Amino acid sequence: MSFAASQLVLQLADSALPAGGFAHSGGLEAAWQLGEIPDRQSLAPFLESSLRQASTASLPFVMAAHREPASLPDLDAHCDAWTSNHVSNRASRLQGRAFWTAITHAFLPDSPPPPQPGHFAPAFGVLLSWLNLPAETTAHLFLFQHLRGLVSAAVRLGIMGPLEAQGVQFRLGETAATLAAHARHSTLDDLAQTAPLLDVFQGTQDRLYSRLFQS
Repeated sequence: MSFAASQLVLQLADSALPAGGFAHSGGLEAAWQLGEIPDRQSLAPFLESSLRQASTASLPFVMAAHREPASLPDLDAHCDAWTSNHVSNRASRLQGRAFWTAITHAFLPDSPPPPQPGHFAPAFGVLLSWLNLPAETTAHLFLFQHLRGLVSAAVRLGIMGPLEAQGVQFRLGETAATLAAHARHSTLDDLAQTAPLLDVFQGTQDRLYSRLFQS
């Protein structure tokens, strides 16, 4: 990978990129409040389950869009139908449009406006394809951002401190890399829900008495 491409990947992975991901906990906040994560030792298995689900329920859309950017409208509609949980669907739309705005303003100023409804996974795949990043890097970066968002949410919820959280993220990095390598050739035929309880927790977000996150 060239220096310019490496620099671009680092910038995309930087938490300073205003892509809207830190407004969401991926169901972690609800799981924490409902007692599914009774202590910090229970967090790592939750994060791994969420990573595995992201690799089968979202990453196939990323890779399909990366391979065929022109199919974005159809993939976006498919993703909308697939994401039946109303909280997850809303979060995906918000993240997709925020990511599209950030990337096009910073790197691709001549790009068209985002599609509607503009889900995150297909938008991510198309934009990184337009940035000429390879499929393997795209898959790895998608799962890295997913894990980083969850770890950040855990810190802000007080489940663990920032130093401990970095250790957890590091230890799960190999799992994320393995999942990304396996899923970079995935198609929509590989779509699957591997952890349906995560979807259940996510769906209760709007009914929490108090909450820090939108989802």
